[in-house]
Amino acid sequence: MTSITILILCFCLFLSGCTGCFSSNPDQLREKTAEATSELKQNAKAVAQGVHEGWTRDHPLDLNHATKEQLLSLPGMSTEGANRVIATRPFANTHQLVSRQILSQSEYDRVKDRLTVKP
Repeated sequence: MTSITILILCFCLFLSGCTGCFSSNPDQLREKTAEATSELKQNAKAVAQGVHEGWTRDHPLDLNHATKEQLLSLPGMSTEGANRVIATRPFANTHQLVSRQILSQSEYDRVKDRLTVKP
Protein backbone atom coordinates (compact mmCIF):
# COMPACT_ATOMS: atom_id res chain seq x y z
CA MET A 1 0.00 0.00 0.00
CA THR A 2 1.18 3.44 -0.78
CA SER A 3 1.24 6.21 1.76
CA ILE A 4 -1.61 8.01 -0.01
CA THR A 5 -3.80 4.90 0.19
CA ILE A 6 -3.01 4.55 3.90
CA LEU A 7 -3.81 8.23 4.42
CA ILE A 8 -7.15 7.90 2.63
CA LEU A 9 -7.99 4.77 4.64
CA CYS A 10 -7.16 6.54 7.93
CA PHE A 11 -9.29 9.52 6.89
CA CYS A 12 -12.25 7.23 6.09
CA LEU A 13 -11.91 5.49 9.46
CA PHE A 14 -11.79 8.86 11.18
CA LEU A 15 -14.96 10.04 9.43
CA SER A 16 -16.82 6.83 10.21
CA GLY A 17 -15.88 7.23 13.90
CA CYS A 18 -17.09 10.83 13.94
CA THR A 19 -20.54 10.04 12.57
CA GLY A 20 -21.53 8.80 16.04
CA CYS A 21 -20.52 12.16 17.45
CA PHE A 22 -22.93 14.07 15.26
CA SER A 23 -25.86 11.66 15.10
CA SER A 24 -27.27 12.55 18.55
CA ASN A 25 -30.52 14.43 18.54
CA PRO A 26 -30.77 17.76 20.39
CA ASP A 27 -32.65 16.23 23.34
CA GLN A 28 -29.92 13.65 23.90
CA LEU A 29 -27.29 16.36 23.65
CA ARG A 30 -29.11 18.52 26.24
CA GLU A 31 -29.46 15.53 28.56
CA LYS A 32 -25.77 14.64 28.30
CA THR A 33 -24.82 18.28 28.86
CA ALA A 34 -27.04 18.47 31.95
CA GLU A 35 -25.49 15.28 33.34
CA ALA A 36 -21.97 16.57 32.71
CA THR A 37 -22.82 19.91 34.32
CA SER A 38 -24.29 18.21 37.38
CA GLU A 39 -21.21 16.03 37.78
CA LEU A 40 -18.97 19.07 37.39
CA LYS A 41 -20.88 20.93 40.11
CA GLN A 42 -20.54 17.97 42.49
CA ASN A 43 -16.82 17.75 41.80
CA ALA A 44 -16.39 21.50 42.30
CA LYS A 45 -18.19 21.31 45.65
CA ALA A 46 -15.97 18.42 46.74
CA VAL A 47 -12.84 20.35 45.77
CA ALA A 48 -14.05 23.46 47.59
CA GLN A 49 -14.81 21.43 50.72
CA GLY A 50 -11.36 19.84 50.56
CA VAL A 51 -9.69 23.22 50.22
CA HIS A 52 -11.72 24.56 53.14
CA GLU A 53 -10.81 21.58 55.33
CA GLY A 54 -7.16 21.86 54.36
CA TRP A 55 -7.16 25.57 55.12
CA THR A 56 -8.72 25.14 58.55
CA ARG A 57 -6.36 22.29 59.35
CA ASP A 58 -3.31 24.40 58.47
CA HIS A 59 -4.66 27.63 59.98
CA PRO A 60 -6.39 27.06 63.34
CA LEU A 61 -9.18 29.45 64.25
CA ASP A 62 -8.18 31.98 66.91
CA LEU A 63 -10.97 32.21 69.47
CA ASN A 64 -9.94 35.72 70.49
CA HIS A 65 -10.11 37.19 66.97
CA ALA A 66 -12.48 34.99 64.92
CA THR A 67 -15.56 36.51 63.35
CA LYS A 68 -19.03 35.19 64.09
CA GLU A 69 -19.15 33.57 60.63
CA GLN A 70 -15.82 31.82 61.25
CA LEU A 71 -17.02 30.55 64.61
CA LEU A 72 -20.24 29.25 63.05
CA SER A 73 -18.16 27.18 60.62
CA LEU A 74 -17.09 24.97 63.52
CA PRO A 75 -19.06 21.73 63.91
CA GLY A 76 -21.41 21.96 66.88
CA MET A 77 -21.21 25.74 67.12
CA SER A 78 -24.61 27.45 67.30
CA THR A 79 -25.40 31.13 66.78
CA GLU A 80 -25.89 31.44 70.52
CA GLY A 81 -22.53 29.76 71.15
CA ALA A 82 -20.73 32.03 68.69
CA ASN A 83 -22.28 35.07 70.37
CA ARG A 84 -21.13 33.78 73.80
CA VAL A 85 -17.58 33.24 72.49
CA ILE A 86 -17.47 36.83 71.30
CA ALA A 87 -19.06 38.17 74.53
CA THR A 88 -16.72 36.28 76.88
CA ARG A 89 -13.41 37.05 75.20
CA PRO A 90 -10.51 36.91 75.86
CA PHE A 91 -9.74 33.24 76.28
CA ALA A 92 -6.57 32.01 77.94
CA ASN A 93 -6.89 28.55 76.34
CA THR A 94 -9.24 26.70 74.03
CA HIS A 95 -10.58 24.37 76.74
CA GLN A 96 -12.38 27.34 78.27
CA LEU A 97 -15.07 26.69 75.67
CA VAL A 98 -16.03 23.74 77.88
CA SER A 99 -15.46 25.38 81.27
CA ARG A 100 -17.58 28.38 80.19
CA GLN A 101 -20.24 25.92 78.96
CA ILE A 102 -20.17 27.13 75.36
CA LEU A 103 -19.50 23.63 74.00
CA SER A 104 -19.92 20.21 75.56
CA GLN A 105 -16.81 18.09 76.01
CA SER A 106 -17.73 15.89 73.04
CA GLU A 107 -18.33 18.93 70.81
CA TYR A 108 -15.03 20.40 71.95
CA ASP A 109 -13.20 17.13 71.21
CA ARG A 110 -14.39 17.34 67.58
CA VAL A 111 -13.01 20.86 67.05
CA LYS A 112 -10.10 21.25 69.45
CA ASP A 113 -7.52 20.57 66.71
CA ARG A 114 -8.97 23.45 64.66
CA LEU A 115 -8.65 26.02 67.46
CA THR A 116 -5.98 28.22 68.96
CA VAL A 117 -5.83 31.18 71.31
CA LYS A 118 -3.63 34.16 70.60
CA PRO A 119 -3.39 37.19 72.88
